[in-house]
Amino acid sequence: MNVHLSQITPSIFSALGLSTAQDLLSVGPSPFGRELLFLIDGFGADVINNYSDAMPTISRLTKFGTVKTSFPSTTATSLATLTTGTLPGAHGMLGYTVQVPRSGGRILNALKWDERVDPVNWQPVPTLFERAAAENINVTHVAAKRYENTGFTRAVFRGAKYKGANVSTDLIAETRAALKETPSFVYLYVNDLDAAGHSDGVGSEKWLAALSMIDQMFANLMKELPQGVRIWLTSDHGMINVDEKIVIGQDNPLLNGVAVIGGEPRARHIYLNSELDSPGARLEVAATWQEFLGNRATVLTRENAITQNLFGAQISADAIDRMGEVIAIAQNNVVLLDPARSEKEGAMVGHHGGDSEIESQVGLLTTTLN
Repeated sequence: MNVHLSQITPSIFSALGLSTAQDLLSVGPSPFGRELLFLIDGFGADVINNYSDAMPTISRLTKFGTVKTSFPSTTATSLATLTTGTLPGAHGMLGYTVQVPRSGGRILNALKWDERVDPVNWQPVPTLFERAAAENINVTHVAAKRYENTGFTRAVFRGAKYKGANVSTDLIAETRAALKETPSFVYLYVNDLDAAGHSDGVGSEKWLAALSMIDQMFANLMKELPQGVRIWLTSDHGMINVDEKIVIGQDNPLLNGVAVIGGEPRARHIYLNSELDSPGARLEVAATWQEFLGNRATVLTRENAITQNLFGAQISADAIDRMGEVIAIAQNNVVLLDPARSEKEGAMVGHHGGDSEIESQVGLLTTTLN
């Protein structure tokens, strides 16, 4: 079954009786009114096919479908899509970093945030969590303590009771406690796989160890949870190992006319100098980028991105405001490095954000505990 990331939470909440949610995936009513959505950051669909030996417990789950993420295939965008049930053009979380409009070139890192930006204004779509809590469905968010009070959590996960836990035994204990109530929905998040992929690469010793550790945690979790819990396991993006690194503006014309570089190495938002604020000027810069990069990137103007529904068919005025005037999507195993951050970005082995199948396809696995 082909699934879009935006369809998962509306379907699960519909199963729990949320009147404003639609069962887009035909999951049916919740067997016992207890639903768990376990999200493993960086767990692409290819991992399920290629690394089953490292995750014997997860491999035994039923494959419900292959899930397409929104563009860019990155945590900030995907999690907003997951929790609002809308696409990036509507929720406005267009990438890892974007320029704050009329800020003099200030960049908002969505995962680290900026106290000058109001999370509710920035992401105004009510979350499924808020909608469910308003109808007395118990919604709990279980993740590391460090995320609890971030702007990103307030933008994307508002409405859930946050239970911070830093080790797997505590994550399991918080999840188990939250699922005692009914109807209940728990969102459980771990990022060890994504972190290992960035630092050492997909398939590396560190990455395989992280995958095995998560599988063991999942096995322990299944033993601890109450009978009748239906578990859903998915992710926000996959990941590729890169080999060709292009530094923007180093021995190339890619910095000409550029004021601010946003996005990330596989999906760049490029903001131009103010005198280039016209469709013609954007076309010219995009043509320069495309000519230099050839098949190593897909380069779009803001206008192209909108007409091609890159961020979805519905685009808010805010989303248009935040979008790069030129958008460059790296292809093959290429990364486009920000010269100011090239050492840090270039040190990473695994990357995501692009529109390749590996980056933008994740799995949806399920089981109901007997």
